[in-house]
Amino acid sequence: MSRLKIYRGAPKRLLDLTASAAGLVVLSPVIAVIAILVRSRLGSPVIFRQTRPGLHDQPFELMKFRTMTDETDANGSLLPDQDRLGPFGQFLRNTSLDELPELLNVLRGEMSIVGPRPLLMSYLPLYSSAQRRRSRCRPGITGFAQVNGRNNSPWPERFEMDNWYCDNVTLRLDLKILWATVGAVVSGSDVSQDGQATVEPFAGNPVSGD
Repeated sequence: MSRLKIYRGAPKRLLDLTASAAGLVVLSPVIAVIAILVRSRLGSPVIFRQTRPGLHDQPFELMKFRTMTDETDANGSLLPDQDRLGPFGQFLRNTSLDELPELLNVLRGEMSIVGPRPLLMSYLPLYSSAQRRRSRCRPGITGFAQVNGRNNSPWPERFEMDNWYCDNVTLRLDLKILWATVGAVVSGSDVSQDGQATVEPFAGNPVSGD
């Protein structure tokens, strides 16, 4: 059995368990303070929950700190993201502090510390067969695409980077991605796509003409 296959099994899961448990203990004061601030500034619920596709596209409930208000227009429809994402919410995103509850997803085995980011269930029918291969890996809090352009990379490039990671995952690669993540978080770069409050939704693959 190759070293790649050995690591992506029990050793990677052991690393996830150790890192997530330690992170939840060490960061518990920070998590508590953020929860209080989110409740006072953005309202309730404090935790944003959304069904996302996990390993082999099996759905799970992703947990993050909320970063947007629930402001609506005169018709009761939610305002655009840019109108609901204030300075505090943007700060949480820039620093990736909104991702801290995902440590619980890692502890429960639904996510990994490093892996392709869990996207939306609505994207699944839009994937090509090649793009769907990213689900071979458990989704991660950070990943290869996140340290190579983050949300500012075009969708096709992000899918290619996710597949490359799944084909080449090793302990050394995970440690390099974690180190690069620290730099990306400190710089706060590429959190939002250029011209977008967050990121442009994936709209599928263009159909080639004859």
